[in-house]
Amino acid sequence: MTSKSLKSLVLYIGLIGGMLISMFPFYWLIVMSTRTTSDIYKFPPQLWFGGELWNNISRVLQQIDFWGAFMNTLFVSGLVTVLVLFFDSLAGFAFAKFEFPGKKWLFVLLLATMMVPSQLSLVPSFVLMATFGWVGSFKALIIPGMVNAFGIFWIRQYATESIPNDLLDAGRIDGCNFFRLYWNVALPILRPAFAFLGAFTFIGVWNDYLWPLIVLTDARKYTLQIALSQLNGLYNTDYAMVIAGTLLAVIPLIVMFLFISRQFISDIAAGAVKD
Repeated sequence: MTSKSLKSLVLYIGLIGGMLISMFPFYWLIVMSTRTTSDIYKFPPQLWFGGELWNNISRVLQQIDFWGAFMNTLFVSGLVTVLVLFFDSLAGFAFAKFEFPGKKWLFVLLLATMMVPSQLSLVPSFVLMATFGWVGSFKALIIPGMVNAFGIFWIRQYATESIPNDLLDAGRIDGCNFFRLYWNVALPILRPAFAFLGAFTFIGVWNDYLWPLIVLTDARKYTLQIALSQLNGLYNTDYAMVIAGTLLAVIPLIVMFLFISRQFISDIAAGAVKD
């Protein structure tokens, strides 16, 4: 075996090992959702599937309005993701390819906001939502989250490297204004960046617990994470049921991630072929 083949073998073994380690928590989640709570405490751990999955799931559906919370979360996550992709890409494209007064200082200010912990803004954000009368409504979840500094920074960095200035100049010669350049020239090139930012935003909103807990007051509008927290008992908790509920909440994210990752890889490959 040549040294090159040995290096490839070691690389593949390392990749397979890393994949197995990263996938084990998901495997453990599935195994524990098919077991009883007493099985979870056993030593050595039960590493194979049990027969309690449907029983655990049925108890989750009995304890909480799972599907109502699921639809609420899907609505909020989907709408926030679409708004973030639109507004962040507009701002990122402008920062990357256009000159305007105060551009550098505005970008520095944007980066500075990324350094501030989000927990520090909870109280002023809640006061602002209360002033607008949005506490208890989906508007308190959607509107504050429709723009974020990271998305603007990400699109700006990607657009700076991937969109040729000559292509924009050609568009201007053809009479394109800013929005036409954005829609017809920038968007097709930014698709890989959109795939990442969309997945990142959707997963973040889907898993958000603290802000919905603060602003939602109507149980009919609870998101999935708030509803799942109600499975925890005051004195004891049926962990098998909680894990089954967590599994139901994670499955859509896995499906979405697989779809987005395929789109992301295909767009990267298409860009490489064009280059």
